[in-house]
Amino acid sequence: MGSPVRTGIVLAATTALALGLAACGTDSDPDSGDDAGQADANAPLTVAASPLPHAQILEFVRDNLAEDAGLDLEVQEFSDYVLPNTAVQSGEVDANFFQHKPYLDQFNADQGTDIVPVVNVHLEPLGLYSDSVTSLDELGSGSTVAVPNDATNEGRALNLLAENGLIELNEGVGAEATLNDIADDRGITFQELEAATLPRALQDVDAAVINGNYALEADLAPAEDALVLESADGNPYANFLAVKAGNEDDPRVQTLAELLNSDEVRQFIESEYDGSIVPAFGTPAS
Repeated sequence: MGSPVRTGIVLAATTALALGLAACGTDSDPDSGDDAGQADANAPLTVAASPLPHAQILEFVRDNLAEDAGLDLEVQEFSDYVLPNTAVQSGEVDANFFQHKPYLDQFNADQGTDIVPVVNVHLEPLGLYSDSVTSLDELGSGSTVAVPNDATNEGRALNLLAENGLIELNEGVGAEATLNDIADDRGITFQELEAATLPRALQDVDAAVINGNYALEADLAPAEDALVLESADGNPYANFLAVKAGNEDDPRVQTLAELLNSDEVRQFIESEYDGSIVPAFGTPAS
């Protein structure tokens, strides 16, 4: 979600920043959100991104499209779901590309940040994976299933399991479902783990619900290896380019947004990921 930032900084700093996230979310320059109109269109635009597929898509743009568009694009890789937002909020980077709207909405509400989406790019279908079983029929009483421990992705994971008959959720529960909202667990035990660790947990559990980017990093092919996979139709979890509020009109951000929704990027996503990642261009939901 290797790289100089990922190895040298992210792993060492994740715990400290997670504990001090509220402070990190408010230490930004109060004037930084008002300078979009004064942004130097020739200055590098630094974007924080998860390694796969986000950084890979950005690198395609950087290597094939950015120069002709007059954009100096720099990509910094981060392996977690916290630092890319705190880095945008503090001004350490100009933008990020790693998350969907439900996650960002929850992050802003919890941390007091003011990060906004700019343009949708792709969807990473969430999937259920296993190293020990080959079909849903083999999961049930006595099985252990790992799910992401962040609020939006846990709800998304539980809804995927419910839609496929592995569990039953309380009536009316939506995207914010938690383990407490399970009406019938069918005898399944759940483990809540940080999303990036779920592929490594497959050897210790019967199955795990894994985000698409982390599945790809673990050499899993979602379209082939998942026991069940989210449908892309009507899915609200498109991943987008995001910035601190006030910087949406930065000309460099607007240029990158146009490039990320270009025919060239669509062709790259479709050919590179073969259905495991799908284009989802357009304006993010309000």
